[in-house]
Amino acid sequence: MPRRITQLLVGLVLYGAGCALTVEAGLGVDPWTVFAQGVSIHTGIGIGWVTNIVGFLVLLLWIPLRQKPGIGTIANILLVGTSMQVVLTFVPPIAGLPAQIAVLLGGILMVAIASGLYIGARFGPGPRDGLMTGLHARLHWPIWVCRALVELSVLAIGWLLGGTVGIGTVLFAVLIGPLVHIALPLLDTARPRRIRQSDGPTTIAAVGG
Repeated sequence: MPRRITQLLVGLVLYGAGCALTVEAGLGVDPWTVFAQGVSIHTGIGIGWVTNIVGFLVLLLWIPLRQKPGIGTIANILLVGTSMQVVLTFVPPIAGLPAQIAVLLGGILMVAIASGLYIGARFGPGPRDGLMTGLHARLHWPIWVCRALVELSVLAIGWLLGGTVGIGTVLFAVLIGPLVHIALPLLDTARPRRIRQSDGPTTIAAVGG
């Protein structure tokens, strides 16, 4: 349990930091951050704080979908946007295309590792992922349809509000799935532990509690 909690908290903080790096790269961000950017432009509220607020509002949509949040869901709402705001406060925008590309790719990689950490901790989905799975459960639409519908909607609204859509948005969409696919099995706290010679023939239980 201590490992799972630590992994959850570290993962969520790194997730926010990775998103912040993609913002500072200035080449385009993921759909939900585009939306947060757009709202931030029109309200003057920091992108990270908007991310927290949006997470809470999305959680309210779980009620008609009969979804139940876990500890990880609540921690996601509190930590991801806060971490993002802290990094955005102290890290200046990146100048120069090579540096922008490097920071963008580094941010995407960080988000992928962070996703493996917090999902692998198994404390419940984030509010946005829970919305998609809730729509899938209630409407019986394929999960990819629910995800596309939600993310394209927030992307379009965020872009109309002035959020940054660009090559970074495309790279995020293309790279994040395969990278999380690699990271999650390595960081899943329920994965079976390899049997060592010294363990003998006894079956080893899954690590993580």
